[in-house]
Amino acid sequence: MKKVEYLEIEGNSRGFWTLAGILGLIAAFGLGAAYTMEHAGHWITGMSNQVIWGTPHVFAVFLIVAASGALNIASMGTVFNRHVYQPLGRLSSLLAIALLVGGLIVLVLDLGRPDRLIVAMTTYNFKSIFAWNVILYTGFIAITGVYLWFQMDRTMGKYYKIAGYAAFVWRLILTTGTGAIFGFIVARDAFDSAIYPPMFIINSFAYGMAFFILVLFAAYKWTGRPLGDKIVNRLRNMLGVFVAAAFYFLAVYHLTGLYHTERHGIEAFILRDGGIYTKLFWVGQVIIGMLIPMAIVWCPRPRNSRAMIAAASTLVILGGLSQMYVTLIGGQAYPLNIFPGYEVVGSSFFDAGVNEYSPSLFEVMLGIGGIAIAMLAVTFGVKILRFLPTDLSDKVVDPHHTKEASA
Repeated sequence: MKKVEYLEIEGNSRGFWTLAGILGLIAAFGLGAAYTMEHAGHWITGMSNQVIWGTPHVFAVFLIVAASGALNIASMGTVFNRHVYQPLGRLSSLLAIALLVGGLIVLVLDLGRPDRLIVAMTTYNFKSIFAWNVILYTGFIAITGVYLWFQMDRTMGKYYKIAGYAAFVWRLILTTGTGAIFGFIVARDAFDSAIYPPMFIINSFAYGMAFFILVLFAAYKWTGRPLGDKIVNRLRNMLGVFVAAAFYFLAVYHLTGLYHTERHGIEAFILRDGGIYTKLFWVGQVIIGMLIPMAIVWCPRPRNSRAMIAAASTLVILGGLSQMYVTLIGGQAYPLNIFPGYEVVGSSFFDAGVNEYSPSLFEVMLGIGGIAIAMLAVTFGVKILRFLPTDLSDKVVDPHHTKEASA
């Protein structure tokens, strides 16, 4: 590979400030929604004593999982020594930190009392997976920040590999911890499964890759910098492989549930009788988020179109949000099985029947605001510091590239 030059973007055009203004406005609406929920109370949301994790948690968990996957590109270059990905390591690290910060902002603002975060940071119950995740999230930002520093500072180059390995291991632990939040909740029939941690890891690869492709395409198209087919094809193929792997884990999860008699109720709820949750599962998660993207990236004609690859990445993100909605909200909507093996008799304490939930506009605004904050951080990051290579054409990233081969 030829020597890669990095340079910040100028960021003085009308298009740049229009983009920054739109993202800033969306972020402001999200913060305004959080302020409104804070002062009016959570009664203005769709949440209740039965559904305590609402739409903001859907966005927050999705962004946290995607953050781990966004670092996958940097890990491919450092840990697995794939030189073609090394020029993308800086942008990969920046996007990973930005997505995690965006998700954590949504999570903190959805607590009802954001100041309670101080309690979570100073008082630890190490039997709680939530306490462990406080350490994992802050540690991810710190380790990835050091990893990014070593990538950008030539004097620290000898520690570059060590930091890369540390970031790689930490992000796997982080995603395992996030999946364990659900896998360790034995009271909910939709959760309580050992497959959640590895399933969240492979989902993170797909979500993070989708985000990275969209950010990379936008950055190079809007700045007019060369982006060759060599990089694009590799990212497209990896997206297809990760989505296929996520589909495999999803199938194993539900087939296992159908095999166990005790899980027949929740499986029937998600797969057949769940109303909006069933529709989101089949249409949003499976068809839009998995089958159509796989068809796009592997069918000969659409896979050669960058617009179609960007569309596939967008569909993966929409499918990921659908999956998180079905997992979080659907898992809480299904009634608690307090006395397994006995017939449930309803009472005034909502211990029977499907729990109702309808997301409010405030919750949706807060969740989208978290995405806007992450993208705003990336936008100004590439303007202020040298995250983007000036040239990613085939002749730069592929030492064996020839004009005849590209013709």
